[in-house]
Amino acid sequence: MDLQLNGKTAIVTGATAGIGLAIARTLASEGAAVTITGRSRDKLDAAVAEIAAAAPGSRITAIVSDQSNAQGAAQLIAAQPDTDILINNLGYYEAKPFVEISDEDWLRMLDVNVMSGVRLSRHYFPRMLEKNWGRVIFVSSEVGAFTPPDMVHYGVSKSAQLAVSRGMAELTKGSGVTVNSVLPAATRSEGIVEYLRQTAPRPGMSDAEIESHFFQTYRPSSLIARMIEADEIAAMVALLASPLGAASNGAAVRVEGGTFRSIL
Repeated sequence: MDLQLNGKTAIVTGATAGIGLAIARTLASEGAAVTITGRSRDKLDAAVAEIAAAAPGSRITAIVSDQSNAQGAAQLIAAQPDTDILINNLGYYEAKPFVEISDEDWLRMLDVNVMSGVRLSRHYFPRMLEKNWGRVIFVSSEVGAFTPPDMVHYGVSKSAQLAVSRGMAELTKGSGVTVNSVLPAATRSEGIVEYLRQTAPRPGMSDAEIESHFFQTYRPSSLIARMIEADEIAAMVALLASPLGAASNGAAVRVEGGTFRSIL
């Protein structure tokens, strides 16, 4: 299927690994000119090389910047004032007992996971409305819909992304701009594998055994009963980012393997 992204420009934040890198690679493969951001030049260079290998001839720009603060957001905006597609993917998670989550922990989580997207959207979104075409997509999480007791601050940040996304979508009425969010579940990456190892009930378990135990114990409602691959998330994001995804607006799109026992 041709997603009609040839000639479009896209920004993907937090794109040196995991879901962000998969999204950037997919968009580049579909013909979009992609700008990726990260805090490490070495990691950005490695990501550019990986994308170029997967999508020969693609147009990729790498900008060192950290959108969790106003200065980093300004650096990116100065380097690329306009874009057709904005993927607010920057984020992190951590497990921590609620009573041990400090004010600094809360503020850091909200700055990285929520305000990074707010800062960029505040700049690029009005320009999309002016030209009557654009896509803003927030990479949220399944925990945006239910708050895990071992990472309350993370759950709150992902719920906040859903609220920002829906509120922005209300401002697009009658235009060619859409704002959506996607809700992945546990997606295979180096970080999530390490997190799952912490849930292992006994030492010496293989990663496959740990993954199986996690879904049996912590996500028994998952219909696929496995971790999601980053490319599977990227495929949904690419569709929402394309002209073919125009009928989805203000949506929280589930890419979580059927974890939620709900018909909506």
